[in-house]
Order: sequence, then C-alpha cells, then structure tokens
Amino acid sequence: MSEYTGTVLDKTPPPPASAGPGRKQRRRFWSARRVPAALLALVTLVIAGAFLYDIAAVRADRPAMKWRRELARQLARRPLDDIWVLVGAGVAAALGLWLLLLALTPGLRPLLTMRRTHPDVRAGLHRDAAALVLRDRAMEVAGVQSVRVRVRRRRADVRAVSHFRELDEVHDDLDAVLTDAVRGLGLARPPALSVRVRRSGRKG
Repeated sequence: MSEYTGTVLDKTPPPPASAGPGRKQRRRFWSARRVPAALLALVTLVIAGAFLYDIAAVRADRPAMKWRRELARQLARRPLDDIWVLVGAGVAAALGLWLLLLALTPGLRPLLTMRRTHPDVRAGLHRDAAALVLRDRAMEVAGVQSVRVRVRRRRADVRAVSHFRELDEVHDDLDAVLTDAVRGLGLARPPALSVRVRRSGRKG
C-alpha cells in the first residue's frame, strides 16, 4: 500500500456558534489570492500616484502632464459609440467581473473539506490523494485489472476493467469496498459514487 499525501491542516478560530453544525462541517477553504490582490494594489498605486502627482503639479502652477492633457482631449472628442471607447469599457467591465468573481468565490477547488473533530483545527484532503486511496482500494477487489478514478467535489467517478469474474459481481464488490473507503476518508460531504465496470478488450 502506498503512502498518501495531500492533507492540509488549518488552525483557524471556529466559526460563530449560530452557524450550526452542518455549516461548520462543510465550510470550504478560501484562497488568499495574494497574486491578484498584489497586482491590483500595484496597478491602483501606480495610477493613483500618477494622478495625484499631476494634480499637485497643477496646484503648484505647473502645466499638466502631457498624457493627462491628451487623455482629457481624447475623452472630450470621442463619442460614446466610438470603437475604442466601447473596447475600453468592455475591458474594464470584464476586469471588474473577474475581480468580483474572485471576491465572491472561495477557490481552492482541489481541496475537500474533512469532518471537524476539533473546534480549532480544520483539515482538507486533496482530490488527487482521495482518488489515489480509492484506486488502491479498488485494485484489491478480485477480478479488477485496472481502475481510473476521478474525484470531484460531489461525485467520484470510478471506471474499472475486469479480466475475470462476472461483471455484476465485480461491480457489487467494488461498490461495497469503495463505499466503505469513501466513508473512511472522513470528508464533511462524501462524494456520491459512480462505478462502471467493463470487460477487458471491450469498449462501453
């Protein structure tokens, strides 16, 4: 039996008691998203700094910078249905929607939340590690020649190839073994099993 890796521990304060036990168990991990946040902060800092410097220069009786005069002139001359205005608005809207998506979604989709046995510790299992556990357990079933396992957030797809025994018998044994294996993963929301068995050398 191979060793399994992919468990993540997160020592964070427990959620409020009003959240309820089911919510505590199933709460997903949230990505820090440091790279997008750093890029957004850097771009905002550069643009705001440039505008503030130019405004301060104008207040000090110095001429405005050429790029701001050109920008003001272009914005005053171009109508709203101009192609470049529409392209700029589309890019800004797409960027804003992307930032909203990042802010409202937890991310870290490969991590499956595990049952919380201690109030101060949260654990997560990587989907690849869960698939490896299920694959090794499936290979222990008599008649199984090869197995492909894909674990998603709500379902685990198992595709097995059998080279002897009746397919129904192999399917029933796989279903029983993998149901026990999924229960043993300790996940807060165990994925539903989808098991298919085919004969070696045949398709479908």
